[in-house]
Amino acid sequence: MSRPPTPRRGLFRDKKLFLFDLDGVFYKGKETRIRLGGSRAVEAIRGQGKKIFVLTNNSTDSIATIHARLQWAGVDVKRSEILSSSLLTAEYIRDRFGPSEYFLVGEAGLQREMDRCGHVRTDSQSPACVVVGLDRKVTYAKLDRASRAVRGGAKLIATHSARLYMYTDGPAMATGPLVKAIEYASGRRAVVIGKPSPLMFRAALTRARCSAKDAVMLGDQVETDIIGAKAAGIDPVLVTTGVDADDQGEGAVATLSNVDALAPLV
Repeated sequence: MSRPPTPRRGLFRDKKLFLFDLDGVFYKGKETRIRLGGSRAVEAIRGQGKKIFVLTNNSTDSIATIHARLQWAGVDVKRSEILSSSLLTAEYIRDRFGPSEYFLVGEAGLQREMDRCGHVRTDSQSPACVVVGLDRKVTYAKLDRASRAVRGGAKLIATHSARLYMYTDGPAMATGPLVKAIEYASGRRAVVIGKPSPLMFRAALTRARCSAKDAVMLGDQVETDIIGAKAAGIDPVLVTTGVDADDQGEGAVATLSNVDALAPLV
């Protein structure tokens, strides 16, 4: 397995859209955060008049919270340029089923985005949907109720299926294992919204009015960012400041030691 060659200056000069992962690229951690970079890369893209979107599987924070953290990190991204798995999950349910009652396996940020789309949280035995995000206080009882609801006919919607995310002290368990537990107990497959699902990439391309061949995806995880982008027809770039810091970047068109190393490539 070999690392992609050192990227040449201007490698992405013809690209029109730059998609960025969040955790492990711009910063890492939640309650305690560490800046990783991004201001120079974003400034270079803005200077060329090109488009930016942040695509994050983060389901614990609202768009407002993510935007505030990016501002803290010195990354000039607008709220409208942030697409989280929570936001897209709420929109997916609204657009296909209308405002719905849902049982939540997740945290406050996911509930805020669901509420903003007109959905109503319920603890009833027969919700329309079971919505699953990262839940750091999850219990057996909650997972059992979720699986019972799905067996009873509720739709199972997962914000994403990633195994890990980048925490302050290293990779930590993400939403995927919770989704797998409910799938196994219910015998039903979840609709997955976030990376590596093509739904998140399509949402970004649609909003940007851009084709896949004109886009680049920068992320720190091979399973979600690199494989997902490649399947969507988007050139993937591995940034080695996150989960897959030691990966050789097979499948990526380039590997960067820091997100700001993108600046001379645009």
